[in-house]
Parts: sequence; C-alpha cells; structure tokens
Amino acid sequence: MPKKSKAIRQLERLHGGPLTFAQVLSSERLCRELSQTAMARLLGISRSQLCDLEKGRRPVSAKRAYRFAQVLGGVPAVFVRIALQEQLDRNDIPYEVELTA
Repeated sequence: MPKKSKAIRQLERLHGGPLTFAQVLSSERLCRELSQTAMARLLGISRSQLCDLEKGRRPVSAKRAYRFAQVLGGVPAVFVRIALQEQLDRNDIPYEVELTA
C-alpha cells in the first residue's frame, strides 16, 4: 500500500475516507477563497466543467490531474495518484496505485 503523507491522512479522517479528486479540487478552491468561475479560469476550463469535477460527475485524466497540480502548486504525484485510484475504484478493479518518479 502506498505511503500517505500526514496531511493526506488528516484530510481523509476529516472526510471520513479516501480522498476523491473532487474533494481535492474543491478543497483547493475553498482554501484559496476563489469562486468556481475564478478557479476555472485559473485552470483553463469552463465553470461548468469545474462544477462537474467538484461534484465527481466527471472523471479526470492523469494528464489533466498533473497539469492542475502544476497550476495550483500542488504535488503532481498526489493529484495523479488520486485521479488514477479513482478510475480503478469506479471500475471495481482491486488495486492500489503507487507512483514513483
């Protein structure tokens, strides 16, 4: 099982389970005190796309997760791991994602 940082473990405790990409993106926006419109502009997507991502209605590719992390100053490996893990979980594939550079 991949080792998680203290921050990730704390966020998972607060959310009551593994973090979703939707929760990460929403948390990033709220911490920055940005509207969906402003965050979408920052990410280079439409507000409706951001809304779909934050509600978990739209999966995010590893490439897009990586780009979002770069734009937001996050850790790309964390964003990508969560996005890939979510894809596995949605498809009932019983694997855990572990990334190495």
